[in-house]
Amino acid sequence: MLDRLDKALRARPEQPAVLSATRAGGTRVRATQGELAEMADDFAAALHARGLRAGDTVGVAVRPGPRALAVLLALWRLGLRGAVLDPGAGAEVLRARLALARPALVLADGAAQAVAGWARPLARRAALELPELGSLGPVATVGPRLPGCAPALERGAPRAGVPAGYDGDGDAVVVFTSGTTSRPRAVVHTRAGLAAGMETVSALFEGGADGPVLGGTFFVLVPSLTHGAPVALPARSPATLARQLARLGPRDTYLTPPQLRDALGAGARFGGRVWTGSAPAGAGLLGRVREAGAEQAWGVYALTELFPAAAVESREKAAFEGAGDLVGSPLPGVRTAVDADGQLLLTGPAARDRYLGEEPDPWVATGDRARLDGAGRIVLEGRCKDMVLRRAENIYPGLYEPALHVPGVELGVLVGVPAGDGDERLVAVVQPQPGVPEPALRAALSEPLRRMGTARPDALLFARIPLSGRSRKPDRAAVSALAAARLGGGAR
Repeated sequence: MLDRLDKALRARPEQPAVLSATRAGGTRVRATQGELAEMADDFAAALHARGLRAGDTVGVAVRPGPRALAVLLALWRLGLRGAVLDPGAGAEVLRARLALARPALVLADGAAQAVAGWARPLARRAALELPELGSLGPVATVGPRLPGCAPALERGAPRAGVPAGYDGDGDAVVVFTSGTTSRPRAVVHTRAGLAAGMETVSALFEGGADGPVLGGTFFVLVPSLTHGAPVALPARSPATLARQLARLGPRDTYLTPPQLRDALGAGARFGGRVWTGSAPAGAGLLGRVREAGAEQAWGVYALTELFPAAAVESREKAAFEGAGDLVGSPLPGVRTAVDADGQLLLTGPAARDRYLGEEPDPWVATGDRARLDGAGRIVLEGRCKDMVLRRAENIYPGLYEPALHVPGVELGVLVGVPAGDGDERLVAVVQPQPGVPEPALRAALSEPLRRMGTARPDALLFARIPLSGRSRKPDRAAVSALAAARLGGGAR
């Protein structure tokens, strides 16, 4: 698909490609299709002139947008492997991960270099931190330079002799995931696997009306642009995002669950199809999106190791009455299995090839407990490591958390709080929607909590749930600590 995108950009050079929003929600063209192609040509020529060849690794710390997409296209054309630097991982963990990848060059925009340098104290407040990039290898700046930035990646390098494409397979991208400084883990996707994942996303998006697409990930940008649809990057401010949605009227919208909740809180209206993933999305959230005007609201189950794996529309999810979280039928090509411990295993053409430094393994261990229902759909029962042990009973929060999402609940999780002698108390922590009174929610939750039987929580707390990571999932360790502090203070 990346090869097809390169050709498509050159066929319609004057057409808008990447859009963004003004503060009033208006549309601004960040790059045309021809400008994207020209940038990719420039980057490919510059990397080739530096002596980089197929199989070499390039670290990438460039914010999503036209330049990042042009970098991806240049790496793809030359057969280079991109290692994505995540400033949310922490400097020490990232340094350990990159010791495995050994980049021959690091491409970074001015903001990334500021996070790694003079703006580090400020960035730490936002949980962003990069190691000194120069310690990882040579660094080149992509885009405008700020004070203290490395020299810019050369523009205007000779294009004679630069390969027009790379026909082989091999590693395409390294995405760092779980692990510690002592045992870092990095997911390696081959060119064939990356292409298969993008084809699956493209098939999901088929059948939508004409018009722009709203979303910021490569798995949205590449298929949409290949089909000729301009892509708008979501505004960061919820109020601006709400105005952007109203002015743009996208045919397809891809936002994370936290972005959706923030947009709904700002009064956003939707249209067309809305997709969400990267973090759990309950039937209640998807239902609110449809109530706000969307024709369809889809939850996408995906992992760093396999994107995407399954999808479910809000109506199907709302009609599900069993225990656990229905995430839908496996997408074409995805095969499932459940191991002896109840953990979901996945494989398929889009699955990662291996973890860096480890042998290839076709099966992805998801870390999710799951079962397949009579229709072959995947039903999650919680994270294996999130199990709560109470009075010698193993309780998996994912089985029961969907019941917490009654009308008026923004987010709800179940966590364990140490109770001594290895036992735990089970606590439901619920974040109300703005303006919803707690007494009304407590009454609405009484029956769902009663139906949990032996898994009924020992306490119900109302609080804002801490989020963490790139996808802003509930930070269960922080929620548990919050619950322990509240219960220690006598909260009911």
